Amino acid sequence: MPNIKSAKKRVLVTEKKNTQNRMIRSAVKTAIKKFNAALAAGDAEAAEKLLPETVSTIDSAASKGILHKNNAANKKSALAKNLNALKAAPKAEAKAEAPAEAPVAEEAPAEAKPKKTRAKKTAEAK
Repeated sequence: MPNIKSAKKRVLVTEKKNTQNRMIRSAVKTAIKKFNAALAAGDAEAAEKLLPETVSTIDSAASKGILHKNNAANKKSALAKNLNALKAAPKAEAKAEAPAEAPVAEEAPAEAKPKKTRAKKTAEAK
């Protein structure tokens, strides 16, 4: 326990700052968890609405020095990447399902020409 008055004050101030920083860090984690939950549920609209709020929370923590700016940038990038992957996934599934739904007339298989390798080309040239 500190005996000097200024040291006592520093202990109080650091405890208060530590509590505030933990609250902000917890808010960032909670925002990211909500966003990830929306992604896991496959709800792109909800995730799209949560993205600006989550990014704002991350930026706020970075501006206060609780998160490093590169760490904040990595977190925001990962969130956007996951959202874009979710948006692209239904389109890819729709493309994969579209040919299966529309019956296509079967054609006779064309005669496949064997690939010419360099060795075959040089042998044919001689």
